[in-house]
Amino acid sequence: MNTSSASLPGGTWTLGDSSVTRFGYGAMQLAGPWVMGPPADHDGALAVLREAVGLGITHIDTSDAYGPRFTNELIREALHPYPEPLFIATKVGATRDAQGGWPTARRPEDLRKQVHENLGSLGVDTLDLVNLRMGDAQGPRPGSIAEAFETLVDLRQEGLIRHLGVSNVTAEQVAEARGIAPIVCVQNMYNLAHRHDDDLVDHLAADGIAYVPFFPLGGFTPLQSEALSRVANRLGTTPMSVALAWLLRRSPNILLIPGTSSLAHLRENVAGAGLSLSDEDVAELDGIGH
Repeated sequence: MNTSSASLPGGTWTLGDSSVTRFGYGAMQLAGPWVMGPPADHDGALAVLREAVGLGITHIDTSDAYGPRFTNELIREALHPYPEPLFIATKVGATRDAQGGWPTARRPEDLRKQVHENLGSLGVDTLDLVNLRMGDAQGPRPGSIAEAFETLVDLRQEGLIRHLGVSNVTAEQVAEARGIAPIVCVQNMYNLAHRHDDDLVDHLAADGIAYVPFFPLGGFTPLQSEALSRVANRLGTTPMSVALAWLLRRSPNILLIPGTSSLAHLRENVAGAGLSLSDEDVAELDGIGH
């Protein structure tokens, strides 16, 4: 499978020992409604994954909890054997219940089970990156992450994981994790309207650690802002394109993982992220989250 990242906006970032495209792809939306069950269009989901790699994307974000299992199995069906530059990040720390909820599952035995489930569904012997998801659906929660993170460190030492990251965490939990073992990324909610991690983004950039915003377009509550709409109208584009372009410009360590189950939206996201924003545009947009 031939890939070329020459046309992707944002260039590349070194994630651990791999160079990945800053514009990546989040696979969560490939599952059914509320991230449960199979996709409505199985072949369409495979086509989106193959197009992502065909466009040159080398960073795919997933989890065995999506579906559960369906998203990982789609990735395997569409892309295995995986092309050499492809870097697949997954996450552990939550499971699914019959109502579609995300109950936490962070005991050592839970985490070991989830890592092995991700290995099996993706069809690999070693996971490129495992993010430990903390907190809950409402966001980060204070408290020590040591026991859970140390379990993943043990699994890395066993050769089942190459790199570690943390997700849905406070700045204090990031510091705690880094005191235990190196991390290559932090994955938190962050976008034009949610700027609470501004200081953390800059701190991580200085240390060469990636920041991967989930819900870069607002997630289940899409971004809505008069300023965002004004800038988009002025540039003759969509608010979502402006939001993605702003994130890439915000800091060189920000890696995008917007998700979609549509080929057209995938291409629109790639094109939109490459939008050129003026200093005046950025100043107007910066006012949204402050």
